[in-house]
Amino acid sequence: MTSTDSAAQKAPAKDPWDLPDVSGLVVGVLGGTGPQGKGLAYRLAKAGQKVIVGSRAAERARAAAEEIGHGVEGADNAETARRSDIVIVAVPWDGHGKTLESLRGELAGKLVVDCVNPLGFDKKGAYALKPEEGSAAEQAAALLPDSRVTAAFHHLSAVLLQDPEIDEIDTDVMVLGEVRADVEIVQALAGRIAGMRGVFAGRLRNAHQVESLVANLISVNRRYKAHAGLRVTDV
Repeated sequence: MTSTDSAAQKAPAKDPWDLPDVSGLVVGVLGGTGPQGKGLAYRLAKAGQKVIVGSRAAERARAAAEEIGHGVEGADNAETARRSDIVIVAVPWDGHGKTLESLRGELAGKLVVDCVNPLGFDKKGAYALKPEEGSAAEQAAALLPDSRVTAAFHHLSAVLLQDPEIDEIDTDVMVLGEVRADVEIVQALAGRIAGMRGVFAGRLRNAHQVESLVANLISVNRRYKAHAGLRVTDV
């Protein structure tokens, strides 16, 4: 067989929208008692995903889970990490590094989805912070060498996520990561939420500008009294 024949018989390129079935995976949410974490837990559980919300205090997590409903369970952060296949990190930025460092063992081998936005606030409004590692996601990757770290769910309105009167969240989710299979799992997870779509947006080195864009969206929301999201066109 010639090299030309070999090239002609190559398998067709993979359809980027051919995503895996993630319906059977258990999703843990660290910071699941905060607005963003509770909102994501609610939407994923409503879509049929098994969800555990985590907190430093198991009692708070169980109270949040009861409030969310849809079969969501609550546990402390360590148990949440151990019992989950995918772990979404939705903790406040000022506790991000310390929380992940304390859970390094429990998160080993897990697919970690970091959605933390390093932001500062002053009288002029929100502004982006740049961690020493480059981004919150890169900090997570540095602290969790035995985990598979991705980044996603940065631009979602906690208000819309938690509103039971809203059936669909009209937005795209930019997903970043180093391994295509991991990114596609997170894209598929985003797609479980009605109205949402997960879109590949590069490797973790590109996470800073994705995290930083939230500062711009906060400005949009304040000016227009809105809950702005993003749509990526032509894909």
